[in-house]
Amino acid sequence: MKLLGEVGRLSIQELDSKGRLSMPKEIRDSMKMGKKVLVLNAGDHIKIIPLPGDPLQTLHGTFNVKKPFRELRKQAEDVAESEVKKERGSRKECHS
Repeated sequence: MKLLGEVGRLSIQELDSKGRLSMPKEIRDSMKMGKKVLVLNAGDHIKIIPLPGDPLQTLHGTFNVKKPFRELRKQAEDVAESEVKKERGSRKECHS
């Protein structure tokens, strides 16, 4: 009985001579993996996060915003400026 595709199951793999890892087909299929993954160094282990084959398709409908781009950009700039001011304020308090 093959259980590699089930959540929480383990699969021990060897790296090839170039340090590459071959992901078992059962896992690829169960995760609906495309050709790309995000490899995250988490200190004492790594995380492999499947990336969608078509990220735009995944995001389709997420940004149903009726505001014009310029207004969204101004809003983002205001938030960033506010964050910088907060950071500067906390640094001044640390040096006092």
